[in-house]
Amino acid sequence: MKVLIADDEAVSLRMLEKTLVRAGYDVTAVSDGRKAAEALCDANGPRLALLDWVMPQMDGPAVCRTVRRKRSQRHVYLVLLTSKSSKEDIIEGLESGADDYLIKPFDPGELKARLHTGLRILELEDNLLEAREDMRYKATHDSLTALLNRGTILELLTGELNRKRCDKSSIGIVLGDLDHFKLVNDTHGHVVGDEVLREVARRLLGSVRSYDFVGRYGGEEFLVVLNNCGQDTVMDRAEEISKAIGGSPVRTSHGPIPITMSLGVFASYPTDERRLEEILCKVDGALYTAKSAGRNCSILAAPVEGTLPQSHSAGRTRSKSGPKTGAIK
Repeated sequence: MKVLIADDEAVSLRMLEKTLVRAGYDVTAVSDGRKAAEALCDANGPRLALLDWVMPQMDGPAVCRTVRRKRSQRHVYLVLLTSKSSKEDIIEGLESGADDYLIKPFDPGELKARLHTGLRILELEDNLLEAREDMRYKATHDSLTALLNRGTILELLTGELNRKRCDKSSIGIVLGDLDHFKLVNDTHGHVVGDEVLREVARRLLGSVRSYDFVGRYGGEEFLVVLNNCGQDTVMDRAEEISKAIGGSPVRTSHGPIPITMSLGVFASYPTDERRLEEILCKVDGALYTAKSAGRNCSILAAPVEGTLPQSHSAGRTRSKSGPKTGAIK
């Protein structure tokens, strides 16, 4: 564990440093308060500190106040070293943000014990933060595929629809459904079916950009949100997704299994004022048409009336046999 010690008395600083190095600490030693504050406010700085009360540039309590004000993400355990022993002084030091204090001259054993107390508190905080992050992850991600879950992907999509109206951008929305997935479960079992879903999730993530969103919509359905993607490019992006899924069989414990995906596609423009439910209904209808057209194809839903010139309002279909056109209502 890194520990910072700050003292303007060179002899005291060296003795303290030797004591802590022998105790197994990684020690950073500075001789004034300003250097101590700079080191402790760094995001990767030490999280344990022994601060002399009286120092040039900035005294111990001032360092404590600065650290508490500027470094709020992870707790830094601060111990004041002082010859002041009145209750008023102790209260002042603790109210400045110090976690503990030691009155000089102090016993090395007591110093180590108090630092161990600080370590236990920091470990407890780390465990709580880890547990909170784990709970947050489980609340927002699908447990099988590790993709965003339905609630989270819809929440993000809602936010992007609102944002695009402000920055005049477009969003591509792709709803994909695995073809004949029930046959995979019926033939090979649900364990293999889960293997297929996990691999499909991996391929989906690999086929989009870092700022796109991919979520498990339900069962074998997946929702992809393509930011800054309009009708002129959304079908190309859908084609990339289709190839990523069906380009090669999925390797499973029961051998390779070919898998394809039908896609309903929609491009939402800044002038599109439709609500999320209406857009999802539109893209779901396109997906249904893709299934009816023989599966393993992409259908572009007709855009909202009046958002584009009439010549672009027809839907498009792409499949293995090549592109073809047809109106999708």
